[in-house]
Amino acid sequence: MELRHLEYFVAVAEEQHFTRAAERMRVAQSGLSASIRSLERELGAALFVRSTRRVELTEAGRALLAEARRTLASADAARQAVAAVQGLLRGTLAVGAEQCLGVVDVARLLADFRDRHPNVEIMLRQSASADLCADLRSGRLDMAFVATDGEPPEQLELIPLAAEPMMVVCHPAHRFADRPAVDWDELEKEIFVDFHRGFGAREMTEDECAERRISRRVAVEVNDVHSLLDFVGAGLGVAVVPRPIAHKRPTQVRAVPLTGTSAYTWRVWVALPAGRPASPPASALLRQAQLGDSE
Repeated sequence: MELRHLEYFVAVAEEQHFTRAAERMRVAQSGLSASIRSLERELGAALFVRSTRRVELTEAGRALLAEARRTLASADAARQAVAAVQGLLRGTLAVGAEQCLGVVDVARLLADFRDRHPNVEIMLRQSASADLCADLRSGRLDMAFVATDGEPPEQLELIPLAAEPMMVVCHPAHRFADRPAVDWDELEKEIFVDFHRGFGAREMTEDECAERRISRRVAVEVNDVHSLLDFVGAGLGVAVVPRPIAHKRPTQVRAVPLTGTSAYTWRVWVALPAGRPASPPASALLRQAQLGDSE
């Protein structure tokens, strides 16, 4: 089984289209199709259900996809390890990050890393922490900056980076706006603006409400920080967010500290696949993040 065949297979699986996969891999479609047929013959199973508009994985294809990603990641790590021994850092680094983590400037961190290691190709995926953890398990990512309660997700390890308190944000005319602090139990009758499930702040708020047996109504769900603050600023609800986010728009919303718990803290971690060493580029970026080094 050739690595090239696995690369083409993963490309078709992700693009769900042979033409787009061939363009992505920069090969002729006929050559890519021939490689997929060769792989199917070798495995003795059809990997795709083909149609005129898209292709879908068969059950055998779904079984192969996760293993193919892990195999390609291991092969890339082997190449990188040899390069590192020779004093070079090269290869690819697939990084994930949840939006507006606040305690780490991912854009600046990656820009500094690229300046130091120009032979490493960086790919970034921004998504909810739960989705990023799934991508780490499947082998699509090498590492990710996530926000969780600190309980290591399945098959992953967490390395702490920083922590910030959570705050309530509300409209300037809201009853909380001029308060020095708000107790958790006062939030029960409020209407909420919140992120979709899977985002770190949403999951932490859900867990805290469940622990306190507080029921809440989420009327507006968003997938980005700026929309959340827009809706709160329009008076459509309150939100609970990390302190760095709470202070992004001081003229549009009011940020008020939360009291009533000492454990409710926004914690940011680097998540890595458990049970195998990080690739040299991932290790280098982790060291840089831990040191806060941007020289």
